Amino acid sequence: DFLFSLFFWINNAVDKLFGERDPRVRGWLLLDSCTPTLLLTFIYLLIVYLGSKYMKNRPAYSLKNVLLLYNFSVTMLSFYMLVELISATWSAGYRLKCQALFDAGEGDIRVAKVLWWYYFSKLIEFLDTIFFVLRKKNNQITFLHVYHHASMFNIWWCVMNWIPCGQSFFGPTLNSFIHVLMYSYYGLSTIPSMHKYLWWKRYLTQAQLIQFILTITHTLSAVVFPCGFPLGCLLFQSSYMVTLVILFINFYLQTYRKKPARDPKAGEIARNYTNGVSSVINGAKHKLL
Repeated sequence: DFLFSLFFWINNAVDKLFGERDPRVRGWLLLDSCTPTLLLTFIYLLIVYLGSKYMKNRPAYSLKNVLLLYNFSVTMLSFYMLVELISATWSAGYRLKCQALFDAGEGDIRVAKVLWWYYFSKLIEFLDTIFFVLRKKNNQITFLHVYHHASMFNIWWCVMNWIPCGQSFFGPTLNSFIHVLMYSYYGLSTIPSMHKYLWWKRYLTQAQLIQFILTITHTLSAVVFPCGFPLGCLLFQSSYMVTLVILFINFYLQTYRKKPARDPKAGEIARNYTNGVSSVINGAKHKLL
């Protein structure tokens, strides 16, 4: 009874905060109530915390074949979302400058359907962290990683309920492209014969930073040239993206800044390609909005 009352109160509070939901997504899986999204996020955080303790004195799992299948599957899902978003927005006559929520009719519904898959993909990507836990890659379970994964799933529940199309298309289109590259890299890193071709790790992080900056620019363009898209949503998205830019720049500087020369006798620092899931973004696959 307590939990039911709590989640009922949370749903009402969210409705009062954001106003009337978009009726076009009523009845879509996981969207009518915030309860499933919040519960799944809580379970995710609990698994990360308790799982790390459970694995502390146990041998790490390899999961090589599982990781290969997982990364290939997420790559294919990201590729589908990228192609379908480009096709749907092009067919609907979407604009880059500012795209309202109700201008394209059935075209908006098609975009919203792809963005639902984008929202659901954020749940699938919880497995990124769970695999880190099982493989005892605790150094990759950073604040950036957990913050990004947990927040994106919940933010996109809100996006799907109030702004499921229109201006919301841009970030997921860029992010789907980045994820095709990233999860391809992670999948290839599980194959020893491919390691010599994986020299482009740092450029993935650079591409993510460019993605964030482009998304912020696109979002703020709708403030300068308004088209009826909710101002509060635009400002919130921009603020959230700024936090990611700061965290990713910090990661990039920590990872790639020039390190002092080492004693040659100590040997070279080996490239950690055999992780299966490398530390391109310290495990934070970023996954944007």
